[in-house]
Amino acid sequence: MRAVIPFKKQNCKTRLSSVLSLREREQLAYTMLTDVVATLNRCNVEVDILSTGVKQLDVNANVIYSDTSLNDVLNEYLSGMASYHKPPPDILIVMSDVPLLTAEHITHINNRDEDIVIAPGSGGGTNVLYIKNPASFHVDYYGTSFLDHIGIAMKRNLTVYMYDSFYLSCDMDEPSDLIELLIHGTGSASQLLKKWGFYVLKDGVVGLYRK
Repeated sequence: MRAVIPFKKQNCKTRLSSVLSLREREQLAYTMLTDVVATLNRCNVEVDILSTGVKQLDVNANVIYSDTSLNDVLNEYLSGMASYHKPPPDILIVMSDVPLLTAEHITHINNRDEDIVIAPGSGGGTNVLYIKNPASFHVDYYGTSFLDHIGIAMKRNLTVYMYDSFYLSCDMDEPSDLIELLIHGTGSASQLLKKWGFYVLKDGVVGLYRK
């Protein structure tokens, strides 16, 4: 298995701008990336990062700089893996803002027999996508990409497993998502939020608060 993580740092996570400054959003995005990479490293998975806007990152992964769209760069990546590796590796596409990813998730996905494993995000997105044969599939992110990826697999007669995981559904897009990170997170990203003074309980009312 080989993992690939699309990553954008500059002016990222704009929907968090009501609770985080631009600098804080960029720092959180980078810290979540390091959490995801660390989890994959613990599973001995080789990691490629498709980075937009930043050519150098201090992470234990191969950094591939690209300024093309998400779909184009990922489909080019899949095509390259299919063409230049014999046999091509299984590919795990992980979004960089899924810091609750664990080694157990990786093991479970890797042990599945289906051609495609999809872990949906909230709102119809795709947070994790496992492709056994990169030559057999192309991605279509944005919008309800979960449904789009199911449709692509069906058209190509590929078997699919939908991985129903609360942790993997938690991508950090909205302020309310940070509540889940504070409650369930054990990595650097949750510690960063706590360092900044965020907490989730105030007079018994669950919400996102800052000291």
